[in-house]
Amino acid sequence: MILAAASSPAIGQHAAQSPGLGGTVLALVAVLALIVGLAWLLKRLPGSGLRSNDQLRVLTSLAVGQRERLVVVQVGQQQLLLGVTAQGIQTLHTLTEPLPEPAAGLAPGTPPLPAFAQLLTRHLRKDKTDAPDASR
Repeated sequence: MILAAASSPAIGQHAAQSPGLGGTVLALVAVLALIVGLAWLLKRLPGSGLRSNDQLRVLTSLAVGQRERLVVVQVGQQQLLLGVTAQGIQTLHTLTEPLPEPAAGLAPGTPPLPAFAQLLTRHLRKDKTDAPDASR
């Protein structure tokens, strides 16, 4: 009986080993490289719709109803005012003078927003002054 136990292989000796941390990091890098590669390929393919068009772009948009919008579109050197509804798109007016370029990230007439850090410190200060006394 002792001879039989000594000659038999250990339990779990042939079980698969886990890939470890190095294999996991390598797999993560491979997946990220695949995502970046496919995004690059999609940008290069014709008709993908991901490429920006210098000749046609939406300058501004205004909602006038639940499904209705007014849109100013630049086509080459010409600007068009379009009415967009659920049923279709119609040219309402061709602008004789181009609209001025809006400030980056802000709608016209919108005051600049305070920085996030300022809003956070103001909120934290307000919470400290409004908090009830914990010693009672």
